[in-house]
Amino acid sequence: MTKYVFVTGGVVSSLGKGIAAASLGAILESRGIRVTHLKLDPYINVDPGTMSPFQHGEVFVTDDGAETDLDLGHYERFTSAKMSKRNNFTTGQIYDTVIRKERRGEYLGKTVQVIPHITDEIKASIKRGGEGADVAIVEVGGTVGDIESLPFLEAIRQMRIEEGINNTCYIHLTLLPYIATAGELKTKPTQHSVKDLREIGIQPDVLLCRCDRPIPVEERRKIALFCNVMPEAVIEVQDADTIYKIPAMLHEQMLDEIVCHKLAILAKAADLEIWDKLVFALENPQHQLDIAFVGKYVDLTESYKSLIEAIKHAGLHTQSEVKIHYLDSEDIEKSGCAALKNMDAILVPGGFGKRGTEGKIAAIRYARENKVPYLGICLGMQLATIEFARHVAGLEGANSTEFEPDSPHPVVALITEWLDREGRVEKRSEDSNLGGTMRLGAQTCPIKPGTLAASIYGARVSERHRHRYEVNNVYVPRLEEAGLIISARTPTENLPEMMELPQEGPNAHPWFVGVQFHPEFTSNPRQGHPLFIAYVKAALAQRQLLQK
Repeated sequence: MTKYVFVTGGVVSSLGKGIAAASLGAILESRGIRVTHLKLDPYINVDPGTMSPFQHGEVFVTDDGAETDLDLGHYERFTSAKMSKRNNFTTGQIYDTVIRKERRGEYLGKTVQVIPHITDEIKASIKRGGEGADVAIVEVGGTVGDIESLPFLEAIRQMRIEEGINNTCYIHLTLLPYIATAGELKTKPTQHSVKDLREIGIQPDVLLCRCDRPIPVEERRKIALFCNVMPEAVIEVQDADTIYKIPAMLHEQMLDEIVCHKLAILAKAADLEIWDKLVFALENPQHQLDIAFVGKYVDLTESYKSLIEAIKHAGLHTQSEVKIHYLDSEDIEKSGCAALKNMDAILVPGGFGKRGTEGKIAAIRYARENKVPYLGICLGMQLATIEFARHVAGLEGANSTEFEPDSPHPVVALITEWLDREGRVEKRSEDSNLGGTMRLGAQTCPIKPGTLAASIYGARVSERHRHRYEVNNVYVPRLEEAGLIISARTPTENLPEMMELPQEGPNAHPWFVGVQFHPEFTSNPRQGHPLFIAYVKAALAQRQLLQK
């Protein structure tokens, strides 16, 4: 029988519910407990797939192709649990499901209401997502007091009655602000947040208090008294210089012991040695690297959360402190590539839309011509193909139909925008809706032997995708004749999945790789990721070369 830990938040958003939930999952997993995670998002969008990165941050993609909240990335990085469509649902999904049932007559003509129909659907979704786990850690998005969150909070309130007191645990994350003029931490926001929660009918079992300094004993007792929890259940979560310190921080204050006691779980002692080793590696690097991250959302690093973490993981496993320089591709369009001069490697991430693409292409050309290690992800691979087509294969004006529908050489396009008829390229824009859907989720592809890709992945690669446009197969022979290597293709459509430059010959480059997929989604700090580790090692070799 699955037991449930519900994580709610109060006072303000962005306190770190996702990191707290993921860290608890890591500790419980180290005790031999099978865990899974769920994220309940109160917005009406069906999923974050169409939301602006400025509004929502990164869209995390699961193996089964769900476009989900970025917190699911934290869950997968901190535990071995694999997320799926069942692990993230929104108000929009819940209402859509209920309305469809009503249209089919499944409610037998009854008046459909928030209680019980919406709350019942929420509970059913939570139970489906928790199947097969000993403990399901359920994070409720937003903050207590938000009108959007009320149906979710009512649903988890009902679950204590239905599942039993020893099968549910409520953890509330709140803020203890420090008022400098008063010289003290203020507990009133926490008291009011818990008051609102209790008015809904939920009594928290544990309080996680975000703060920038230790909580004095007297303040801890005050919080416990006014919030109706035991003093040991008031746990301070101080600001940390790395999220990978949080599991040990929570374990030292016995959060996992409190949760196991509340859920009546007998488990072995926690073993956080792997997290201790990771923190040690992070704090004791042997090398330093500078990597240029050329994107167009550089002022919002949440938009590239998984990618930034994947680079950090590779740094941990190569004993390197990787300094990421976020460069706006539009600045490169205006001012040139001077900012790339002292970089050990260059990376162009995924993205959508025309803005800043020429700056990215200029950065890619700089990496190719100056033999700087390069990694292009999704759009970064497509733009690398365009750059090669223009400046090596002699295809003047080569572009993607996403940016220039009438390009003379559409080397990147929707699948249905090209046909090979008697050696001619014929575009069928009227059919583009047939191929205009997003390619999502994991796909396994064979890798060409003897390539750089094969030395990294082996015989095959399985990674997750999120894109619409593909490298145009019609142009691939001309690109290969000019020296481009297509090192992996999809097994059915034969579409390019990985490209690279040869490491020997006229177009030789020490390390130049583009991938159509998003490898950052499968990286975790415990093992790292082979592609990013190989990339960081190439950057280390470049740095040593420059220092000679």
